Amino acid sequence: MNTTRISFIAAPALMGAYGVVRLIDRTSRLGWTVGHLLMLAGLFLFALVIVGLRQTAPGRTASVFAGLGLIGLAASIAQIGIDIVVGLLARDAADKEHMFHQIQQVPGVTPVVYTVVPILFYVGLLGLTVTAAVVTARVVPWWTPVLVLAGTVAAAASLDFIPAAGILYVLALTAPAVRHAQRAPHAIA
Repeated sequence: MNTTRISFIAAPALMGAYGVVRLIDRTSRLGWTVGHLLMLAGLFLFALVIVGLRQTAPGRTASVFAGLGLIGLAASIAQIGIDIVVGLLARDAADKEHMFHQIQQVPGVTPVVYTVVPILFYVGLLGLTVTAAVVTARVVPWWTPVLVLAGTVAAAASLDFIPAAGILYVLALTAPAVRHAQRAPHAIA
């Protein structure tokens, strides 16, 4: 089975799983760590999703969106990595808050890792699905970018909606996963 095709489903499923763990146990060190490790794995798999969408929707526009998505993804991975390390090192919630405050006081860290650059992941993902649905011979259904947008809005509205966002992304990316499988059936698993 193709790793990229699996990633189209596994990446958003892991994101949703992070959201579920977060809702169940957001205070213990174990819950924090397990949840963030699930999200980290999902983010790494989203790199394969972006590359797979880029292959499905070739062209300069898709390349730009793929680049933006990968840059945003790198920032998101850095953010989750910091969260994991701080969660493991902090003695308690107050210490965790203090450590985050110290990290965010470093010039450039907040916009690059927490606020501005991570948004590029969602811009890239949405742009790639729009390109694949509208510009590039409609290689994915029209509802793919609609569901990606709905998932993004849900997650942005509240972190408590991340499980719903994960489900919406799974539904959105099922058709591109099938399309990718049809275009590259002999890819390395």
